[in-house]
Amino acid sequence: MTMGWLLLSVAGVLAIVWGADAFAEHLAAAATRLGVSAFALAVLLAGAEPEELATSVTASLRGAPVIALGDVIGANVALCLVAVGVGAVLVPLPLDRRVRRYAALGLPAGALAAVLAWDGTVTRLEGLVLVATYGAFVAIIWVVERRPPELGEVAELTEAEAEASSAGRALHEVGLLLAGVVAMAVGATALVEGVRRVSDVEATQGRLGLVVVGFATAFEMVVLAWASARRGVTTAVMAGVVGSFTYNVTMTLGAGALARPLAVADPGLLRGPWLAMLASLGLVVALAARRGRIGRAGGVVLLAAYPLFVAGVLLAG
Repeated sequence: MTMGWLLLSVAGVLAIVWGADAFAEHLAAAATRLGVSAFALAVLLAGAEPEELATSVTASLRGAPVIALGDVIGANVALCLVAVGVGAVLVPLPLDRRVRRYAALGLPAGALAAVLAWDGTVTRLEGLVLVATYGAFVAIIWVVERRPPELGEVAELTEAEAEASSAGRALHEVGLLLAGVVAMAVGATALVEGVRRVSDVEATQGRLGLVVVGFATAFEMVVLAWASARRGVTTAVMAGVVGSFTYNVTMTLGAGALARPLAVADPGLLRGPWLAMLASLGLVVALAARRGRIGRAGGVVLLAAYPLFVAGVLLAG
């Protein structure tokens, strides 16, 4: 029976990845046809990090708060260590002024999320605070840069919008876009339910949330970082990853708490991972501090750090 739930989880991951890919691929064309900005449509439909948002909300509604929290933490660690690491191994990734702004706001936002969740609970009021923090982050970046921030799949939309003016019919693009959103919702439900049924022990669910669910929902961004780095779109990689870090600790976690207050029985399960999450972004910034970029050696360091995180999670307690 356990094998059946594992297969359901795998099917959920595949649906999430397909849905995220369809969402990103057709977002710009649909927005152009509808006469709205791609950023606005992304936020309206599924968020800039739709995989994490869908999974966190689903886990919350299904009564699996430790999976919701673990997904946020695990996805952010995978973004910083794996996505940036993969990109940097292929080509040096710059830490330009925009990315430094994202990091300067991302670290305190991550610290705020960790403080709010340190006791193992995130109330609806705290969730509202986190969502408002995301709104403030967007507003600050928009005012300073005179454009919305680059987050996750939205990081490539400027280029995509230029190609979307001659794209297919609006109904076709919107249909595929919505199909992506539905696939992510169905996939998130399957993934969360599979993990819940594999074990009803909170500690096991937490470990699976941090390692399996977190990496699964971050996988689309890892692929995007690899593809962008190969094409030389290096700024988009760093901006997308660091921006997504902030999105996940504010909007994703906040939306999960708004859907249903989050409460885990043993808050100690996630305290070490919270610190590891903050350290992962700090490591990205530290590696780029000297030369303003992360080279191949830095990428190797980041990739090597991820198995250490996984081992720490699996061996803890």
